Amino acid sequence: MKKIKEYLIVFLFGGVLYGLIEVMFRGYTHWTMVLLGGTVLSLLYFLNLKTRRNSLFVKSLVGCTVISTLEFVCGYIVNIQLHLNVWDYSEEKFNLLGQICPKFAVAWFLLCIPAYFISDLIKEKAITPKNEILTKNYSVSSIRLALISQNNL
Repeated sequence: MKKIKEYLIVFLFGGVLYGLIEVMFRGYTHWTMVLLGGTVLSLLYFLNLKTRRNSLFVKSLVGCTVISTLEFVCGYIVNIQLHLNVWDYSEEKFNLLGQICPKFAVAWFLLCIPAYFISDLIKEKAITPKNEILTKNYSVSSIRLALISQNNL
């Protein structure tokens, strides 16, 4: 139940945040983009937790690939099959069926950088209980124990 709550928080945050980004840059959004934004941040959050030792560059490259793949699948369904015409990259160079293109793949790579920091913040501030937050690789309870031991000497 705790994991469901955790990923629901991440999903909702990602959906709302991406919807707001779209409104800022395009002037509007579509409900499918809110769902896609939530899905993307949830996957990036999971990847960030599982690949802590990888460099930000590698994580962003993986994230860019994940986002572009989801964008293509979603675009194929929403734009080509359902004819909702949410976006169309047909005018962009080297596009694939008008759904993905290198220009936006670079944008997703760059967007992954703050997304990983946001996922860390969500984990630290909204998910992890206060008594489990690590400070300099020591838990709060072990710091208290060390202080108590030091006072007894």
